[in-house]
Amino acid sequence: MGKITYTPMLKRYIGKFALRIAIFLAILALYLKDKERLWAFATQPVRLGITPLHVLWFLFMLMMIRHLIPSSKRTMALLKAEETRYDGETDYSELELYRFVRLQNIRAWQVMLLWLSVNAVFGLLYLMKIMDDADLIMLSVFYFLCDYICILVFCPFQSWFMKNRCCINCRIFDWGHFMMFTPMLFIRNFFSWSLFFTALVVLIRWELVYAGHPERFWSGSNRAIQCANCRDKTCQIKRKTARLLGMKETP
Repeated sequence: MGKITYTPMLKRYIGKFALRIAIFLAILALYLKDKERLWAFATQPVRLGITPLHVLWFLFMLMMIRHLIPSSKRTMALLKAEETRYDGETDYSELELYRFVRLQNIRAWQVMLLWLSVNAVFGLLYLMKIMDDADLIMLSVFYFLCDYICILVFCPFQSWFMKNRCCINCRIFDWGHFMMFTPMLFIRNFFSWSLFFTALVVLIRWELVYAGHPERFWSGSNRAIQCANCRDKTCQIKRKTARLLGMKETP
């Protein structure tokens, strides 16, 4: 199957994944022990003291703001949207690019409709008071963990819908925050809505860049995201997982 080469970016992702697991387990422990306290932590005014949920909110906001500010330390999955990182092919087919964009847009809308439909069920359960605020917070923290499971281990959106080769080539890579904080839309609270609407800004920015410069997102027109030029190699664990499961890899 081949030995995994732990590139600096892969090591960074594994470290962040470990941190997300720790955060998820800590919030899960509080959720299982005392749901009311979890919600109290989330809604307590800052003037009355900083709670662990305030710190987590700050980390979430910082994480999203960093996605709006160009940085050389980010993965090419994000940097491909930047003009300065575009390494254009000189003889690519405009027709092939159009076909790529059309197909990827159809698949992206399928993912979005599925995601909104699933979370609409949770929203309905919340309105029916079958789920409460603490449940939605826990759901978002679960999505927070799943984000890196998708990047490193297995991504159902990649395998079953988008059919992209890896995260570097992913058309919806920066949808993660919007997906993560979708449940926060249903909670009428400054902290929850600030997370959701900041995530929406990140999503809109990504979509505007994609609409204006689709050539940056296709390996046929952007050499920077071709496998031969990839330095991140964050797909290695995921590819090994796919082989173990007997799944066919995207060419």
